[in-house]
This record gives sequence, structure tokens and C-alpha cells, in this order.
Amino acid sequence: MRYRDDASLDPGEVQDRRGGGGGGGRTIALGGGGLGIVGVLVLILFQVLGGQSDGPSGQNASVFDQMGSGQVQSADGAQLAASCRTGADANARRECAVVADIESIQDYWGGVLGSRYVPTDTVYFSGSTQTGCGAASSGTGPFYCPADRLVYLDLSFFDELTSTFGAQGGAFVDAYVLAHEYGHHVQDLLGTNEQVQAGVSGPDSGSVRLELQADCYAGTWAQHATTVPDDSGAPLIAELTDDDVTRALDAAARIGDDYIQTNLGGGRADPGSYTHGTSEQRQRWFTTGLRTGDPRQCDTFAAQSL
Repeated sequence: MRYRDDASLDPGEVQDRRGGGGGGGRTIALGGGGLGIVGVLVLILFQVLGGQSDGPSGQNASVFDQMGSGQVQSADGAQLAASCRTGADANARRECAVVADIESIQDYWGGVLGSRYVPTDTVYFSGSTQTGCGAASSGTGPFYCPADRLVYLDLSFFDELTSTFGAQGGAFVDAYVLAHEYGHHVQDLLGTNEQVQAGVSGPDSGSVRLELQADCYAGTWAQHATTVPDDSGAPLIAELTDDDVTRALDAAARIGDDYIQTNLGGGRADPGSYTHGTSEQRQRWFTTGLRTGDPRQCDTFAAQSL
């Protein structure tokens, strides 16, 4: 994946809280217990790429629902604005590549949805931070919080994706992660979240359908990534290769419920606990979006078979 060297980046879509101090809040727990290594892996399974649960005021929110309170750190974008100015910067540094990804993804959805699309920021944080859905830490992975309509990301997650999950990684894998989270933002704007019953898991659950649809939405953006114009009228992303797609599919396989439970958990898959879909499903729905480039083909809630 390569960005147009002379493209102008807009870091204004990122709130940079790195170095701003951690947020408080209660220790994150799942199922009422503490987190040993198996618990951490199950937590990752639930949270990675946008795990969701019942949130404030009855909204469908992230897994951090009401976990802790406190002041949200202020964001200082001066450093990011100084270092991430062009597509050449995006080709050289991950933090700038993500800035470019966000801009391209939001330009795409603005074109698809018109006035129905309301842009939102991604928050860079390191260590921990406060969100509209409660306290978050680096170990939780990227997520979207409907309560404040922000995407949260600790950039170290991308290293975790390769070191812990064994994914091949790469710039387009990072972009896939961001496109998935912005897919949740689109679902929030369109009211799709309302079709999901909180706390219900399983292979046909609303949670699984929501996640697979976000994968499909990520694929539709990817189909158009090299043609979505930036403010200059030219595509910000200059090249997307077959190898990039292969790496994204590899990542999708390694964050399937069955893969994580079998390879990083207790060694046995439990379909009744699925919240994100199997590796095969995640790959297939991403491919559906990529092949068709049409968000209307991503209606996982109408699909009889996932």
C-alpha cells in the first residue's frame, strides 16, 4: 500500500492524547472475574476490532460500558500536525499512515452517504484514557464508542497483532482495522446498532452480524481506496496490491472467534460464545465488500446464512 507522495494530510481528524497521562477507573474484568492469561485472551476476543455491549442510556456501546469515570485528557495535535503533512510522511511513518487512512475512509463514506455521514475523530492514546464509554487501556485493542462517537486507538495494537496473533501485518492491515471501526460509526449513524440485543452471543447473534457487517464495510472502502479523491480531487492512496489484500485476509482469519479460542485460548472453540464471527466468515464478508464495492451487499442482518 502506498500513499501519493505530494498529497496533503489532515491531522485534524485525530485527537492525540499520547503522553497526556492515563485515565482512572475500575479494573477491567469480563464475566465478573479477574484476568489471568486466559481471561485476557477472552477479553481480547471480545474487544478486538470493536467489541460491543450495552452502553450508557441504553445505547449499544463498547465493552468499556460504564467502567470508571474521570476527566478525559486534553488532546494536543501540534506534534502530529508538524510531522504528518504529506503522503510521503504517511509512507514513512505509521502514525501518519493512519492519519491518511482516516481521511480516505471518511471521504469515502461522505461520498456514499452524503449529508447522512457525520465525520468523527480517532483518538490516539498510550497506556490508558477516558472515553464516553468509560476507562480504556492499551490492552483492549481499537474500538468505537457510540456514547461520544469516537474511535480509540493505541498504535501499539498493530505490533500486538503481529507478535501475539501472528498476523503478517502491514500498512493495509492497519487500514483494515481503521475501516472496520469506522464501519461501526456508520452503523451507529444509520441506527443499525438498534438491531442488536445486548449481552447475547452465539454464531447467529446480532453481535456477530454487526461485526461481520463492519468487516464488509471495510471491504467496500478498500474496493474504492485508490479512487476516493481527497480535497485536491486526486486519490490519496496511490497503490493497493494483491499482497496487501492477502495480508488483510490473513489478519481477518487471526481475529476470528474460532481461531482465537483454539489457538490463544483454551484450545477449544465454543460457538455459543461467539461475538465476532469465525475466521472464514470474517474473510468472506470482507471479500464480499471488496468484490462488490457496494455497502448494500453488506446486509448481514438480512442474510439467512452468515
